[in-house]
Amino acid sequence: MADRRGLEIESVPSAMVWIGRLALTDFRCYARAELIADGRPVVLTGPNGAGKTNLLEALSFLAPGRGLRSARLGAVDRRPPGAREPAGPWAVAARLHSPAGEIAIGTGRDASFGEERRERRALRIDGAPARTQTALAGLLAVIWLTPQMDRLLQEGASGRRRFLDRLVFAFDPAHAARVGEWEHAWRERQRLIEERGAQADPAWLSAIEDRLAESGVAIAAARRELVARLRSAAAVPGPFPRPELALEGEVEAWLEGAPALAVEERLREALARSRSTAGPPAPGPHRSDLKVAHGQKGVSAAEASTGEQKALLVALVLAHARLMAAERGAPPVLLLDEVAAHLDEERRRHLFDAMLALGAQAWMTGTEEELFRPLRADAQFFRIKDAAISAGAAFQVMPQE
Repeated sequence: MADRRGLEIESVPSAMVWIGRLALTDFRCYARAELIADGRPVVLTGPNGAGKTNLLEALSFLAPGRGLRSARLGAVDRRPPGAREPAGPWAVAARLHSPAGEIAIGTGRDASFGEERRERRALRIDGAPARTQTALAGLLAVIWLTPQMDRLLQEGASGRRRFLDRLVFAFDPAHAARVGEWEHAWRERQRLIEERGAQADPAWLSAIEDRLAESGVAIAAARRELVARLRSAAAVPGPFPRPELALEGEVEAWLEGAPALAVEERLREALARSRSTAGPPAPGPHRSDLKVAHGQKGVSAAEASTGEQKALLVALVLAHARLMAAERGAPPVLLLDEVAAHLDEERRRHLFDAMLALGAQAWMTGTEEELFRPLRADAQFFRIKDAAISAGAAFQVMPQE
């Protein structure tokens, strides 16, 4: 395959993991759909409401969690017009291509447990059931940007924590399990305190807090390490603003001057002191925040314009992809929903050039094919209309400049 500068390049880097086939059943607006890709970037264009973002959401379920919309699993089921009930539990099937060979993934809402437990997600890898979604993090790294994330840098810290954790998952699949362990143990502790109050068994609480201390310090340490590495990866020249990063939180601050075991003990003691609702708030990774600033202007991202905030997020995603390519030999799969429309021409070209240089399989959506013309020789184009997928982008191939 030749790029638009006339250079011969490999179609897919040897270490790359990419999605070669995506099939949907009763997923959002799709009764049945299939798309075959070849490892290059994929461009999905069509009118608003055609089903473009739904395809990206399906791809996001190839990572642990609830997808790019954080939706209830039952809400993803297709509902035919006029029907009172969904058509059936949704399913997504994908075929990954990796240096180790092809891997088949199947996932969807597991309806076998009845109405009370309908939110369970089933997962099969190469035909065998997987016990937890954490197995996905070891197979494929998926990072996304959507229009709903445009206010990520100026709203509450919880969204930034989730964003940062997805970046960490790509390097450390076990991070997903640690975050899940923290959240489960935290809910268990809070329920015990609320229901029993002063009558709660202190030995039981101590056992829960032991789990929280171990997982909480590991989460904070992994976040700190990635943020430090991202600072270097983001310091590159180009049209995007340089994101300056800081991770704020009590546990992170404790790790600055003490070994992990000492911080675990300190967190354990702090959790014990906070058992009373009248006591101090409990510290932990649930209170941390990723702070982002515009490097060239020296202002926090929250004070930057909406366009600059979007550009900062794109710069962060590109820095993460560069870091993965340098350290792991391959970048993550990128899901970029309506990103090109909000970038000027220089930044669009820089984004496209960066994806091609990294060999990233990026899945991009937009209403106008023309915005993606610079990718005419280097990407696959599909047209989406009324939940139907067809070949797109009949660009006239121009002579190389």
